[in-house]
Amino acid sequence: MHIGLVIYGSLETVSGGFLYDRTLVEYLRGQGDRVEVISLPWRSYGRGLGDNLSSALLGRLRRARFDVLLQDELTHPSFFWLNRRLQMSGAYPIIAIVHHLRSREDHPPWRRRLYRWVERRYLASVQGFVFISRTTRADVEGLLGKPGLGVLAYPGGDRLPGSISPEDITRRALKPGPLEIVAVANLIPRKEVHTLLAALARLHIEEWRLRVAGSLTMDPAYVRAIQGQIADTGLTGRVELLGTVTDRDLAELLAKSQVQAVPSSYEGLGIAYLEGMRWGLPAIASTSGAAYEVIAHGRDGFLVPPGEVDALAHCLGLLLRDRELLLAMSLAARERSATHPTWGETVARVHGFLHQFKHKE
Repeated sequence: MHIGLVIYGSLETVSGGFLYDRTLVEYLRGQGDRVEVISLPWRSYGRGLGDNLSSALLGRLRRARFDVLLQDELTHPSFFWLNRRLQMSGAYPIIAIVHHLRSREDHPPWRRRLYRWVERRYLASVQGFVFISRTTRADVEGLLGKPGLGVLAYPGGDRLPGSISPEDITRRALKPGPLEIVAVANLIPRKEVHTLLAALARLHIEEWRLRVAGSLTMDPAYVRAIQGQIADTGLTGRVELLGTVTDRDLAELLAKSQVQAVPSSYEGLGIAYLEGMRWGLPAIASTSGAAYEVIAHGRDGFLVPPGEVDALAHCLGLLLRDRELLLAMSLAARERSATHPTWGETVARVHGFLHQFKHKE
């Protein structure tokens, strides 16, 4: 089967969405499918909309002999009208991989209206969907006003090397010293690291330590703001911004941490939560988005309203003061991760769905 995949930028970009796409491509190729990745340059939203008028892009896609074309929904500005032009020529089916909708993120009202208008037309231009969560599926169907043909395929949490035993989790949770907090998150506003820092500033500084693992280059202005916040609130020495780390280093970081806190303003699901829970880390996330599908509030993590500094500080305070509670939630997190689909199960599910669209001569 000949499959195309359209993305922005590089497939090696470090983010949950690109990890999903990359893992799927590797599996499809391993199953004997031919996968051609079509990379469009990162542009502003407005310039992306201009791709719909590109005769060169339209011609390139018309000449392709795909059985099916996958599009990461992130590229929707470039295809909300171009897809219709492509389908007029009797081309192959188009399937969107929907991590989350841009219009569900926190934006000024006028931008959200624009994003909803464009995304609605984009979603109506494709023939099927790969949904990474029930929440994403509901968001798509709510915007379309009808159910969409698709497959629900959760991302896995079993990518990183190594494992941890209940005995190791027990020793880690009960050891004396500051609460070891990790945030696996690229430094962009949506991940709400500024909210996490504001919450930690309300706790005794000697009671915790935070390490943030994620890109420091995606939004330089935000990184500078975070660095300034750390300095202004007197948190220097308690917060480490590690930048992007290798999988092995990330596994080691999770193994020595005690809780993960990424209170994003919105998550389509949150692969970082899943990976941390596999290492027995209770996850602190927000109520906005799909984190509730993998985190049970008060059992294996906490869900707080986005931007609520007091609520976030309260949850962190509970864990740093009550290590028995931390232990119970850590073991529950590991137990929950064992019931989640693996990456192998996920990509096999998508593979089967795509082969339903195989072109018949």
